[in-house]
Amino acid sequence: MAARSAPSCHLRLEWVYGYRGHQCRNNLYYTAAKEIVYFVAGVGVVYSPREHRQKFYRGHSDDIISLALHPERVLVATGQVGKEPYICIWDSYTVQTVSVLKDVHTHGVACLAFDLDGQRLVSVGLDSKNAVCVWDWKRGKMLSMAPGHTDRIFDISWDLYQPNKLVSCGVKHIKFWSLCGNALTPKRGVFGKTGDLQTILCLACARDELTYSGALNGDIYVWKGINLIRTIQGAHTAGIFSMNACEEGFATGGRDGCIRLWDLTFKPITVIDLREADQGYKGLSVRSVCWRGDHILVGTQDSEIFEIVVHERNKPFLIMQGHCEGELWALAIHPTKPLAVTGSDDRSVRIWSLVDHALIARCNMEEPIRCAAVNVDGIHLALGMKDGSFTVLRVRDMTEVVHIKDRKEAIHELKYSPDGAYLAVGCNDSSVDIYGVAQRYKKFGECVGSLSFITHLDWSSDSRYLQTNDGNGKRLFYRMPGGKEVANKEEIKGVHWASWTCVSGLEVNGIWPKYSDVNDINSVDGNYIGQVLVTADDYGIVKLFRYPCLRKGAKFKKYIGHSAHVTNVRWSHDYQWVISIGGADHSVFQWKFIPERKLKDALHIAPQESLADSNSDESDSDLSDVPELDSEIEQETQLTYRRQVYKEDLPQLKEQYKEKQKSGTSKRRERAPGNSIRLHFVHGYRGYDCRSNLFYTQTGEIVYHVAAVGVVYNRQQNTQRFYLGHDDDVLCLAVHPVRDLVATGQVGRDPSIHIWDTETTKPLSILKGYHQYGVCAVDFSADGRRLASAGLDDGHTVVLWDWKRGERLSITRGSKDKIFVVKMNPYVPDKLMTAGIKHIKFWRRAGGGLIGRKGYIGTLGKNDTMMSAVYGWTEEMAFSGTSTGDVCIWRDIFLVKTVKAHDGPVFSMHALEKGFVTGGKDGVVALWDDSFERCLKTYAIKRAALAPGSKGLLLEDNPSIRAISLGHGHILVGTKNGEILEVDKSGPITLLVQGHMEGEVWGLATHPYLPICATVSDDKTLRIWDLSPSHCMLAVRKLKKGGRCCCFSPDGKALAVGLNDGSFLMANADTLEDLVSFHHRKDIISDIRFSPGSGKYLAVASHDSFVDIYNVLSSKRVGICKGATSYITHVDWDIRGKLLQVNTGAKEQLFFEAPRGKKQTIPSGEAEKIGWASWTSVLGLCCEGIWPVIGEVMDVTASCLTSDKTVLATGDDLGFVKLFRYPAKGKFGKFKRYVAHSTHVTNVRWTYDDSMLVTLGGADMSLMVWTNEMEGYREKRPCDSEESDIDSEEDGGYDSDVTRENEISYTIRALSTNIRPMFGIKPHLQQKEPSTDERQGVVRGSRPPVSRAPPQPEKLQTNNVGKKKRPIEDLVLELVFGYRGRDCRNNVHYLNDGDDIIYHTASVGILHNVATGTQSFYQEHNDDILCLTVNQHPKFINIVATGQVGDSADMSDMSLCQPWQGTSVTSVSPLSASVCLATAPSVHVWDAVNKQTLSILRCYHSKGVCSVSFSATGKLLLSVGLDPEHTVTIWRWQEGAKIASRAGHNQRIFVAEFRPDSDSQFVSVGVKHVKFWTLAGRALLSKKGLLSALEDARMQTMLAVAFGANNLTFTGTVSGDVCVWKDHVLCRIVARAHNGPVFAMYTTLRDGLIVTGGKERPSKEGGAVKLWDQELRRCRAFRLETGQASDCVRSVCRGKGKILVGTRNAEIIEVGEKNAACNVLVNGHVDGPVWGLATHPSRDFFLSAAEDGTVRLWDIADRKMLNKVNLGHAARTVCYSPEGDMVAIGMKNGEFIILLVSSLKIWGKKRDRRCAIHDIRFSPDSRFLAVGSSENSVDFYDLTLGPTLNRISYCKDIPSFVIQMDFSADGRHLQVSTGCYKRHVYEVPSGKHLMDQAAIDRITWATWTSILGDEVMGIWSRHAEKADVNCACVSHSGISLVTGDDFGMVKLFDFPCPEKFAKHKRFLGHSPHVTNIRFTSGDRHVISAGGDDCSLFVWKCVHMPH
Repeated sequence: MAARSAPSCHLRLEWVYGYRGHQCRNNLYYTAAKEIVYFVAGVGVVYSPREHRQKFYRGHSDDIISLALHPERVLVATGQVGKEPYICIWDSYTVQTVSVLKDVHTHGVACLAFDLDGQRLVSVGLDSKNAVCVWDWKRGKMLSMAPGHTDRIFDISWDLYQPNKLVSCGVKHIKFWSLCGNALTPKRGVFGKTGDLQTILCLACARDELTYSGALNGDIYVWKGINLIRTIQGAHTAGIFSMNACEEGFATGGRDGCIRLWDLTFKPITVIDLREADQGYKGLSVRSVCWRGDHILVGTQDSEIFEIVVHERNKPFLIMQGHCEGELWALAIHPTKPLAVTGSDDRSVRIWSLVDHALIARCNMEEPIRCAAVNVDGIHLALGMKDGSFTVLRVRDMTEVVHIKDRKEAIHELKYSPDGAYLAVGCNDSSVDIYGVAQRYKKFGECVGSLSFITHLDWSSDSRYLQTNDGNGKRLFYRMPGGKEVANKEEIKGVHWASWTCVSGLEVNGIWPKYSDVNDINSVDGNYIGQVLVTADDYGIVKLFRYPCLRKGAKFKKYIGHSAHVTNVRWSHDYQWVISIGGADHSVFQWKFIPERKLKDALHIAPQESLADSNSDESDSDLSDVPELDSEIEQETQLTYRRQVYKEDLPQLKEQYKEKQKSGTSKRRERAPGNSIRLHFVHGYRGYDCRSNLFYTQTGEIVYHVAAVGVVYNRQQNTQRFYLGHDDDVLCLAVHPVRDLVATGQVGRDPSIHIWDTETTKPLSILKGYHQYGVCAVDFSADGRRLASAGLDDGHTVVLWDWKRGERLSITRGSKDKIFVVKMNPYVPDKLMTAGIKHIKFWRRAGGGLIGRKGYIGTLGKNDTMMSAVYGWTEEMAFSGTSTGDVCIWRDIFLVKTVKAHDGPVFSMHALEKGFVTGGKDGVVALWDDSFERCLKTYAIKRAALAPGSKGLLLEDNPSIRAISLGHGHILVGTKNGEILEVDKSGPITLLVQGHMEGEVWGLATHPYLPICATVSDDKTLRIWDLSPSHCMLAVRKLKKGGRCCCFSPDGKALAVGLNDGSFLMANADTLEDLVSFHHRKDIISDIRFSPGSGKYLAVASHDSFVDIYNVLSSKRVGICKGATSYITHVDWDIRGKLLQVNTGAKEQLFFEAPRGKKQTIPSGEAEKIGWASWTSVLGLCCEGIWPVIGEVMDVTASCLTSDKTVLATGDDLGFVKLFRYPAKGKFGKFKRYVAHSTHVTNVRWTYDDSMLVTLGGADMSLMVWTNEMEGYREKRPCDSEESDIDSEEDGGYDSDVTRENEISYTIRALSTNIRPMFGIKPHLQQKEPSTDERQGVVRGSRPPVSRAPPQPEKLQTNNVGKKKRPIEDLVLELVFGYRGRDCRNNVHYLNDGDDIIYHTASVGILHNVATGTQSFYQEHNDDILCLTVNQHPKFINIVATGQVGDSADMSDMSLCQPWQGTSVTSVSPLSASVCLATAPSVHVWDAVNKQTLSILRCYHSKGVCSVSFSATGKLLLSVGLDPEHTVTIWRWQEGAKIASRAGHNQRIFVAEFRPDSDSQFVSVGVKHVKFWTLAGRALLSKKGLLSALEDARMQTMLAVAFGANNLTFTGTVSGDVCVWKDHVLCRIVARAHNGPVFAMYTTLRDGLIVTGGKERPSKEGGAVKLWDQELRRCRAFRLETGQASDCVRSVCRGKGKILVGTRNAEIIEVGEKNAACNVLVNGHVDGPVWGLATHPSRDFFLSAAEDGTVRLWDIADRKMLNKVNLGHAARTVCYSPEGDMVAIGMKNGEFIILLVSSLKIWGKKRDRRCAIHDIRFSPDSRFLAVGSSENSVDFYDLTLGPTLNRISYCKDIPSFVIQMDFSADGRHLQVSTGCYKRHVYEVPSGKHLMDQAAIDRITWATWTSILGDEVMGIWSRHAEKADVNCACVSHSGISLVTGDDFGMVKLFDFPCPEKFAKHKRFLGHSPHVTNIRFTSGDRHVISAGGDDCSLFVWKCVHMPH
């Protein structure tokens, strides 16, 4: 047996030779203690050069590849590779873990950096998106994450001089990041012309926004902000891998082997060339530098570490060396000295001193080395090479003795014989050659028995035999030295082997796990003296076994540190050390061997803690030396809590099935019944598979759980209260140490833990998201602030929570075996323990992880299964109860002693003030003193001890005890049999609660005239229960077999019971004694029924598919009903006792005549007319509606009809109890639903008077009693829900505006396509025809300075501008005319006591001063704003939140940032760089006064955010998405932390708002729904609004919400009604509050008055705005004097005496409350696009014309609309005459109109075309009017001929529709740009097409608005595949050009710009599609017109100074 246990000795890591220089950088630093920290393989190393000592950090499970040092230089962060890589923060002094960060990155963690004060850590992943992640590492919490770049990132750093800024660099990029809220926003560095775009390898940040970076070509790039300002060329001759900043300056190290030191301004100080140093060599490459004071540390590619003292810089000191690139395989041990020899693919052989821990010799060979051996005398060293040769060297001076090459494949193993005479050489070509040493290595023989490569060799002690292993796992023997194979195994029997390094053979059978691939153990070495064996495998693990190790799956100790393959392992010559070498990690590990006798002293070096526990005695054979599990525990471990269908799956399932069911649901269905039921009492307690789940509250009530219910039982009143928040089995329960709160954990796919109050039974917090299948243990911390939980998933995850905030603090995999208990340490909140099958573990928290150590048993005991655990009187002491009846006493992690406490498992323990109490399977409660020395008292749970007044009966003596709790002078005991008992200290026992024992419960019958019922169960008992207030079990009787059904006779005297073996019996209903029994069937009796009236007949149905009919008096069978094809499920009699209705498992509904049993066919229509004595059938037309949509995966198991035949109760497989109106005809009836049972409800029965409903849970073994509440009887009380599976198709009401808003789809800017139907080739892609000059070989612009040719004319006539032309250098947004009212609401608010208003249009937030009309703007959004709200809390004054449109927030989509990344953009306004954000929808929180962004919440609502709302304290923000689930999310906006998120509704949610007095309650309204939400911890709970309180109320589409006191809520509907809700129940309707939809409601906080706004036609009494009292009973209406036919209000807000109204017509109006006067503050176009734009020739006026049929005149100086003309048709274009006295307007219907400006009278109008007029122009002399249309035509009119407007001519052969037109300065030519990207020039007025390019080049134009032509080639961007430039305008000065495009950008160019992709500045603000753009007179402003946003932007031109 001994061989199966792990050896009792131990290995301790003593030294690691090596340093990871390859593929890593910046990984070598000085700590504060002047020690050196770095890593190698999977180990962090802290090396003290002074003491020449190493300490190791071994918390990683795979290769470490990144390291960062905390600014205080004690803590270190390291990141590893792996599938689920994590980051450890650890203390370099104690090498203990401080924090673990995990569950975010995949593949690996490539870079790490701490910020200035060390609070935050940034990490970069190796995944495809190179995710960048910022952590609050102390709390283990991720703060923000963003995709880093499409290619590798090499370095990242915090800017130490600017908060919240970071810089990252990598392949061909550098990015500057800012962190705001939870959003990390990058801006790409602009290389510009200063340097080449190239890969940046490292960086350091300095003051004044400077960043220094090292590039691949050896230059240093210096950045200011995001721009490259200079380069330091040739700083190194090759790539710069490392840059380190310190007080003195910067150190850089490169591939050229040089270190350079620079001062703080990056002036060079000195160069150190390591290649020239004594230890240097050619090709040395520096990977890491660290400069501290006068010391410099250097790490190289080849695993060396140099230390350089600055003033002796030419003498670098080599402090660490290791093997470099290539695998390391060769290892040999010197036979007499403490030396080890290694050889590697790097071709070096190295000799290490194990005493001095140093390299003492090194020699480079010609070939890679694969194996090594030293001869017995220590003189020769043989090396086997990869090319098939081997070399022998003298150890003394490394000179060659001989070099022999006999083979072509690698030599993998060689060994000298023990007598030193021979060398055996094993090769990969399957042979072993034997050479004679004395004969200068002459070949003596070869062994050729193997068929695969040779892996291991061993000689016998007498050198006569050799054993080999090969790649096939074969073990062969040969005679030496000839090499003949030994066939007869007997010959080998007695051979003693000199060494044991073979992996196969009897002695090492045990090293193989039971199921394993043959060659994953690479090396073995046996220590005969210590009787231990060490192995090395492919998983980086070194293991220690006993030797010999005969049986498979032996136990071991394991040690981690190497990363992947450990290629070789050997004992040193004196067995003091073990040397292991890593293949890929090139490292040599030296382990100290600590034999058993020394272990006791070594215990103070408690087993090195690590995440992968290093001294674990795990092995694959599951502890065969542990006694068999106790039967009860065995049963419990086999329970599965997995469900076929989880309740969480129901919504999706329903959706899937609904698709299939679309057709059948047209009938108008019955409403849900008026009655409802309320849970009244539950008989049962879950003891069979749960422990310690029973407690006293402080008020002396008892709290426990059964099924899906938490129960609070008052034993004085014998009443129960229930917590019904769970929807599946509750598995564990814990009570809060201070308050009466309870935590319960349940079963589920994503199971939740609920923390609830026992007094109110309301949830305070719900925790979920980290467990699977179920939560099996919970425990509160001593202060009650934290909670620990353990799950049922395969890793048995343990989670530590801050339950109030709902935050996960830490998480870890608990154990591979089931955990039964989790206990928090009462003294140290960061410690806890878990115990379960064969383990106990002690954990401490480290940031986001937990670090566990197994209990150390030593020699005291066995690895037992722990069933219970408690902490003792100090933080070190703990006690655990085992499955064998012992109590184990632990100090720290060590077992101190064991005490025998019970016979059988100790299921429960409880700590008291001065001692402990335990309970076990033996049914005994024992009291102990405080050290478990003596047992003070025992109580046996026996019937004899029951107190006289006890309710109910004890089923058996000494039931297994599962829970104990003390309090109020009593001991509370819960048993496996479902009983709860109270034991008085003096001995008597009271039974309080009981239920059935384990086994399903099916049989249920209610008494015909008494309030009692009978149940029968698979636990082989028949029980009678009292349903009256005494609520107890009246009688019980044990049966020989379990039963499934029972029934009282009509007179109540007899009780018939059907049993599972096919028999049934009749018993006396009072005494339960047998009257008679029969056994005619083999299978289960499934239903049994007495005929009505006298009860003459008894029908007995069985699973044999028959119903037998017996005559009760004669006790004879009189009939058999045959004909069913499947088992019988339900039987009912008719009133006359003549007919039976039968249901079968095949869903047949059959009828039989009694008593003979003849089958009858009755049409279903007739069946319901028959009077039935009872109805328990689930089939037939009358109950078609009870089957759910998902009937295929879920059965309805039971039903029962009230005696008045109105309400049908059903039970189903998912644990729902439902009430339907009877008859439930038509599919998918409406119902009320109740959850309390966990899975199958097996039976439901009404009592004789219908006052109660009794239901049975199959697997939860509980009997629940519900009281029936009739329709009239209505207390306010939530029924679980009323609904049906398919939402009613009833219309929620219709309104065009609502429908439009619901169906609108928002495109994000970056994806917008062209607004005009253009076709053809874009200008920048067209092939240019050479001009005449070029044809003649004259290059444009190269004419001689003096030329006889006339000078080139100006391109553009420049007028009315001062003499000196000053180019425009910038545009600043000054005014915006427009407001988004058409599809947004509640988006206009007062600020600053009503002085300002805030609203939005396009992507701009606008603060508008009411008095002056001045505006200021928030422009940080990169796409349209959809919603806006203001924080009302006085602490957060002027804080605004806005939500925008976005793409799906798949973080990947950074590619969308590229469209604006053209290299041409060298001057980028800071604003535009923000376009490069991911287009994820986001919410911005900002200060309205200074426009500072306070937080950006990048969210996962795809498409956009449509509603935002602040909570009462202002700290929380609620946002709602436009994604298909309409997700509702709650944020802590200041931290950017998402608290909770949940799918809101399957249809559009319009508004969600917090209750003004709450931080946890809010209401959402939308298409046919209103939901009332509660935030509990991290969970969102919602209740649908209940309508049934009012007759005929139906769910309408809800549009707005407001709030009143006492939990009143008001919702505005599409029909104009307002619904009033109390809690979540509809209590009245304010009918027709408005005539049309109520779009907006506002609750005034100061006085509670409510404003509503709707869609109304103005009338005398009505108004679109109404002010109501607090309860919406009285109101006052206000009319908006807008002159529209109907007003549609979209937003209302109330200030001091004023109401602010935003309308659908883009007006914002202020209404006085006293005088009802209206003041229009803001005007805008109602519908877009706004196509027409014209600026006045001399004044600051401009005109706009839009699709809404209006032309409006705007005054820039007065910031207002002066006038508007309604044309009755959509207008497309508008133009001023040159003098400004006339205006021409072109219409969409082909008409054009000319108005006189002075009088606005029509001067003339004409319609010569049928299609839209696109442009209209006066000639410069006002003589001609040109009209361009989409009919591919331009018409000319002569205005001198008067208002008749006869066309004088038109332009021919225009290839496509006209876009823009410009006259020449002399009025003789017209240029026309067209829809096929071609520009034509025509003569005026003849309309002749001018073809001569030279002539065209000489024309001077009066205006330039064309987007086509060589002069404006540069305006077309590279990325205009789908999108176009829509409009352009050249300034009056002729040197600047502005354009507008489909991306919503306004761009500023120089004019002309003939080169492609010209430099420009860009300005954001518009939604997609800028339709038109113009300069005003004097180039003072630019006006841009929006397509989608119907807004006009006025930009101020900033001219360059003279």
